Amino acid sequence: MHNPALQACGIDAQYVRVQVPVGSVKEAFGLFVKHGFLGVNITIPHKFEALEAVDVLDPLARRLGAVNTLAIRDGQMFGYNTDGPGFLRSVKEAFGADVKDLRLLILGAGGGAGRAVAVQSVLSGCRHLLLANRTESKLAPLLNELSGLTDPSAPVQLQTCTLDPADLAARLPEVDLIVNATSVGMKAEDAPLLPAGCLEARHFVYDMVYRASGPTELIQAATAAGAPYADGMCLLLHQGAISFEHWFPNETAPIEVMRKGLLG
Repeated sequence: MHNPALQACGIDAQYVRVQVPVGSVKEAFGLFVKHGFLGVNITIPHKFEALEAVDVLDPLARRLGAVNTLAIRDGQMFGYNTDGPGFLRSVKEAFGADVKDLRLLILGAGGGAGRAVAVQSVLSGCRHLLLANRTESKLAPLLNELSGLTDPSAPVQLQTCTLDPADLAARLPEVDLIVNATSVGMKAEDAPLLPAGCLEARHFVYDMVYRASGPTELIQAATAAGAPYADGMCLLLHQGAISFEHWFPNETAPIEVMRKGLLG
């Protein structure tokens, strides 16, 4: 999606893939600066190593503990994390809503993606979060972190539950936006996260998984219920747009061009 965006904006640059061995991120970053790179997207397994290799770390990336976007300006490397901001933009586009006005259920809140969504949501004013994880006790550190982000005058209602389908079904009346931050749905044979028929048309359903072979079971369930939905492609698009704007601060990412590029 970035090469069509560069072309649309008349920018003389090219987006290329570079393989970097684990443990070589700092050396690679030095080469990027030397050879005139403007920016880099960083994927697993390098996101945590990149955190220590940048010159200037964005406060959100510091809080999330991972860098997935590098912007190079005047020989300095600036590290960002687009997971949370990309989530916010995609929620706004897909549902016409702000997370501050919604009650969220995050499935897989104990993982990296779920934590990013939870932290960004609280920072953006969300006041009702239900965090679900396979092992509920593992959510304790995240609960402590989120509690520390809140204004005592406007406390956040934080609750937890397991990923047991019956438990989730019982809690759905309490939420507006359901976010799947687990890997369930990547494979066609994955068991559904939610019992059949428990979604309502009023729910917003956001599956961070993108499956090229077709809609995930969660997206299919949303469709059957008449509920609006978004998938991992929407997140990827808006993460990419935010990266583009970090690299070219005077440009607005051409979102429709990028969307068309993603869809091939």
